[in-house]
Amino acid sequence: MTTVGSLARFRADVEAVVEADPAAKSRLEVLLCYPGLHAVWAHVLTHALWEDGERLLARIVSQLVRWLTGVEIHPGAELGDRVVIDHGMGVVIGETAVVGDDVHMYHGVTLGGADKRPVKRHPTVGDGVTIGADATLLGDIEIGDGAKVGAGAVVTSDVEPGATMIGVPAERVDRDAEDPEVATPDDTTNGGDAETADDDPIGDGAATSNDTEE
Repeated sequence: MTTVGSLARFRADVEAVVEADPAAKSRLEVLLCYPGLHAVWAHVLTHALWEDGERLLARIVSQLVRWLTGVEIHPGAELGDRVVIDHGMGVVIGETAVVGDDVHMYHGVTLGGADKRPVKRHPTVGDGVTIGADATLLGDIEIGDGAKVGAGAVVTSDVEPGATMIGVPAERVDRDAEDPEVATPDDTTNGGDAETADDDPIGDGAATSNDTEE
């Protein structure tokens, strides 16, 4: 992870948004108008404060950022490089969450806790993961590199690298002809047919929100 104040990190974050969002017309627009990017940058500061023992100050700043951007990232969470929070509003990332590099998440995503004890209780998200709008990931689970979580999905167990998960509870729906154990859209119980499931399960579609512990 890049050090605080690294100009290279800020440039890379802007480029990641430009590449991920076709609505971005210029880098200046991204710099000025993308609250998800501002929240990620503010987290660089709050996480540094947290690690330095200034935990109350870190929380105060993080709550101010939440008010300004609609994105709540606990200062204790660990974020990798080039994390894109698209639209941003309603995203909650809990204290012990770990988010890898090149992760793209949409509005309403929750990386929530499922344990009342002060332990590792939030998800670990691998590199290159995409998380659709209003998806909820709960507990000390691992989301493998390159996985995709569909809009509105609820994930409570580990996800293999490269898998596509949709539904409540989430089930794997990507095809793998060489592995009969991997579910196809025809095998799932998400209420839709295979053709619909294959269209675009990831993205910023609306879905039911879930109350979770930060």
